[in-house]
Parts: sequence; structure tokens; C-alpha cells
Amino acid sequence: MEERPALSPIVRILRGTENTAALVVISALALIPFIDSFLRTAFNSGVPSASHYVVNLVLLIAFVGAGITSREKRHIGISALRDLMEKSLAGRRPAVLRWVDTGTAFLSVMVTFALVWSSLSLTMIGFDPTATVGVFPVQLFAAIMPLGFLVMGVRFFLQAPDSRATRIVAGAGIVVGTLIALPSIANILGVISPDAGTFISNLLGVHESIAGAIAFPMIALLVLGAVAGTPIYVVLGGVAYLLFAENGGALEVIPNEGYTMLVSNTVPAIPLFTVAGFLLSESKAGERLIRLFRALVGWLPGGLIIAAVLVSTFLTSFTGASGVTILALGGLLYFILTESGNYKPRFTTGMLTTFGSIGLLFPPSLAIIIYGSVAQVNIFELFLGGIMPGLLMVVVMSIIGVVVSVRQKVQPVPFVAAEAGKSVIESFWELLLPAIIIFGYFTGLTTLVETAALSVVYVFIVEVLIHREIAFRELGSVVLKSVPIIGGVLIILAVANGLSYYFVDAQVPQELGKWVGTHIGSKFLFLLILNFALLLAGMFMDIFSAIIVIVPLVIPLGLLFGVAPVHLGIIFIANMELGFITPPVGLNLFLASYRFEIPLLRLYRNVFPFFLVQLGIVLIITYIPDLTMWLTRIIHLSLK
Repeated sequence: MEERPALSPIVRILRGTENTAALVVISALALIPFIDSFLRTAFNSGVPSASHYVVNLVLLIAFVGAGITSREKRHIGISALRDLMEKSLAGRRPAVLRWVDTGTAFLSVMVTFALVWSSLSLTMIGFDPTATVGVFPVQLFAAIMPLGFLVMGVRFFLQAPDSRATRIVAGAGIVVGTLIALPSIANILGVISPDAGTFISNLLGVHESIAGAIAFPMIALLVLGAVAGTPIYVVLGGVAYLLFAENGGALEVIPNEGYTMLVSNTVPAIPLFTVAGFLLSESKAGERLIRLFRALVGWLPGGLIIAAVLVSTFLTSFTGASGVTILALGGLLYFILTESGNYKPRFTTGMLTTFGSIGLLFPPSLAIIIYGSVAQVNIFELFLGGIMPGLLMVVVMSIIGVVVSVRQKVQPVPFVAAEAGKSVIESFWELLLPAIIIFGYFTGLTTLVETAALSVVYVFIVEVLIHREIAFRELGSVVLKSVPIIGGVLIILAVANGLSYYFVDAQVPQELGKWVGTHIGSKFLFLLILNFALLLAGMFMDIFSAIIVIVPLVIPLGLLFGVAPVHLGIIFIANMELGFITPPVGLNLFLASYRFEIPLLRLYRNVFPFFLVQLGIVLIITYIPDLTMWLTRIIHLSLK
């Protein structure tokens, strides 16, 4: 529902403040490493404390962005199942959906308010008051965590269905969240009033009796809520919180692990590449690239499909989100292929839905950056490892286009030298972008974060100053479109790291390794089971939370069977790509159904042949490690 009219002045002020804060932080996040890199290269100096400022700015944009994500109701979740329920009921039983939304609101409010208390406790007791980031106290940056969770919690409450009963249920989430956070509240009281020892002991006694009774029923509710649209971050954070509460662990571990994840050295690349990708998608860069590839390869049999593969791969590699490619270019590519190429709608929709995720294997893929950060695997080597498998996908999909075009006698687009030359000139600046990234990062001239910052500045210059397709007055609104994705992804990384810590602390990877070592004696069988498990994860989880939660479990298993960490990473991402188009709940299926306005069941049929092809490619990537490792070995040999 919309926020109440009585709150509209406050809402306007809060929205304006949030939007301004997000734009200021993103601008600083791009400019500081860019200026630091320039000064270091040109004058052998730099911005004082640049890296410390940058990583803490990520903390700010994570929670400001997460607040905006809550405001726009854009948190990542398996809402597709709820949407399917809404379509099947067709308005016949709106009360059912209202109570589903009420349950989601209760869970979201409960978990978020529990995190308010724990992050407030961490801010008060977990940081040295004298520690600074440049000239600012560390606690000042850390304070964004409880504030951000508080804003989200209030919004989840206000977004509950508007009736007395549902408001009471949603409000009960504040009470339950506070009860399971009593140890953190006790820590806060201990700082405020050191003499409140008896009262604090009573609080801890109450918590011990409550946590043991409600932990596992609430975890069951969270799992059920996950398939009803409850935000993924709520589910992962709630499960972690309840497990720590039930075991008597320090509840501050969850926000502390989130803080540790967000201020790591590579994470700033995530929001920066996302902004660069959105600037590209909101300009006419996609149209220029379509025109370019159409002019250069359209004369080949299947040339239009090859062009669609290339432009989809290019855009997805920068946005990091296959859904953005489907939504931004899907309509235009569909029109070109069905009208100019006379391809059948069934074939076209299936193909375009599949193409959306190919770019995740190419630099500067956000999935690879996050995987490398979590698994402590060299991101440079992961980028190299993804190139050959990615090219295999591009080539195979292009061959399908050629075969279908020849069979259906689709006439190629005539090659016109003048048109090709003109399209190259028009797309020249976009074509330089990957060259700049490859030269800067792969030669070691710039770090990953500096490369990402350079990408933002470069795309800004090209699309705003050179092409002038994004006016200065529209620039803020364009950048803000990327913030819900940035906030949604980063808040998932933050809370999922807490759940990952619990698994490691409880020695789940070791126990899993013992079981696998005892019951699975074949590397071939292990990889087959791994493919199946990751495919299921790709269906039900977004790729970012899956990396945080699952990677710590599979890394030891890969080492047990002698799977190289880089190879395991590419297997992981390739399977997650496939999960996006796996019926019944692959994310890209729902986005494509929305974009192309066709029923899901029909889209399942359209996508299935392409699913089988990609499944075959994933198995090739899995069982032929040299495909992944060849380029990495060549580079290593050349450097010796």
C-alpha cells in the first residue's frame, strides 16, 4: 500500500534526504578512487586514507540503498511464487493474499528490529571510540547500520495491509524481534547504566527461555515465508539470528560479519560497476550496439541472432543483472528478430530469455567479483577462467541461430559498408570501455575498485557529455534507478555473511566433508551431484546470496576431490546462470514473461530447448577443466 497521506510531509523530507545521501555517496565512491589513481599515476601521490574512505562509503550506500529498496518494495525475494498465486486466485480470494502479505510483514519487521538492537549494540561496544576513518570516527560510519535497519523496519510495518488486525500482527513483529534481541539490549543497558546488573541478568534469563522455545518454529516460518515473497535478506538474516539466539551465541556477530563483508577491499566494485551498467542501459548505448553488431554480422546466416547474443552478453557483463538486459533490450531485440528476421515468436522469446545471463562469465561480472571475495580466490584468475566457457556459450548460441536461420530460410541483412562504418563510429566510445577495463585491470595499472571507478567516470563522460543522451537534470534519477539493486544486493551480502559464519562456526563444512568423503568416492559423481544442487539453488536463490551461503560449504568439498578453486568458481556461476532459466521458478522466466507479455507455461516450452543446450554446456565446463584453466595457465607461464 502507499504510505499514509498524514505522513506525506515527513515522507517527502525522508525521501529527499535519502536520495541526496545516495547520490552524494555514489559520487564520492566513484571520484575518490578515480582521483587517487590519477594522482598516484601522474604525481606519485594520492588521496590521504582513500581506501579507508571508499570501503566505509560502501557501508553507507549499502544501508541508505537498502532503505530506498524497502521504500520502493524492491528487495530481492521469490515474489514470483506469490505473483503466481495472485494470478491463480484471480481476485476470488483477496483475503488469502492479504494474510500472506501480513505474514511477510510480520517476519520482515521481526528480523529487522532484532537487527536494529544488535547493530546498535555492536556500534556501542564493538568499536574503539578513538578509532577514525580519516578525520571521522569509525562509530559515525557504523551508526548507519542501526539507523538503516530502523528505517527498513518502520517501512515494513507501514507497508503491511491496511486493517486493524493486520497492523496488530505486523506490530507484533516489533515485540518478538525485541524479545529475541534481549542480550543485545542488555549490552546497550550495560553501557548506559553499568549498575543495572540485576535487571540485565533477568533479561538474559527471559531470553534464554524464549529463544529455546521459538527459534525453530520461527525458522520454519521464515522458510515458508521465503516462497511467499519474504525478502531473501530477511530469511537469511532471520535464520542466522535465531540459530545464534538458540545456541546462546553473541548476536552482534551477525551485524559484525556484515560490517566485515561490506568494508572489504573488493566490494566497492559492486556498486560502481552497477552504476556504470545502469548508465549504459538508460542511454541509447544498447541501441547503438545492436545497430553495430547488426551491421557487422547481420549479413551472415543467423547474423541477427549473433548480434543479439553479442549485445546481450556485453550489457549483462556490466550490469551484473541478467534481468536488466531482458527488461532494457528485450523489447527492441524481439521486434528486430520477429519483424526484420521473420523469426517465430516462440523461438525468439525462448532465445532472448536464455541470452540474458551469458555475460555473467565475462569481466567485469559482479558474480565473479563476489565469488572471489567470499572464496578468497584471485579475482584476476577467475576473470581469466570465465572467458573460454563464456565464449563457448556465445559460440554455441550463435551456431543455433545459424542452423535455425538456414532451416527456416531467413534472409540475412545485406552488408552495407557505409552503414557498418557509421555504426562503428557511433559505437566507438562504448567499444573502448571493455578495452580500457582489460588494459587497466589486467595489466595491473589500476586495481579492481579503481577500474570500476574509472568505468563510472568514463561512461558518464560518454553518455552525458559526448552523446548527451542523459541530461544533467536527469542524471540523478538515472543513478537512483540503480540504488535499489545496489542496496538489495549489499544487504543480502551483509546478513548472509552472518549465516555463513554460523555454518563455519558450527563446523558444518567439516561434517559435510566427512559425509561426502565416506559416501561419495568418485569425483565424477561428486561433480554431478554438485551440478544438481547448484541448479536447485539457482532456481530458488539469487546468485549473490547463494554465493555467500553455499560457497563456504562447497569450497572444502572441491578441495577434497581435487577441483581447482578457479574451476569450482566457474562451475558455480555457470550453474547459477542455468538456474535463472530453469522452470518453474527461474528468475529470468518471470521477468521475460512480464517483458514479452506471455504466460509462464508457454514460456517454459519456449525456453526448454535452450535450457537443454545450456545444460550440456554446463556439463562440458564441469568435466573439462582445461576449458577454464587453459588461459590462466598460459598467462602464468608468460609471466614466469
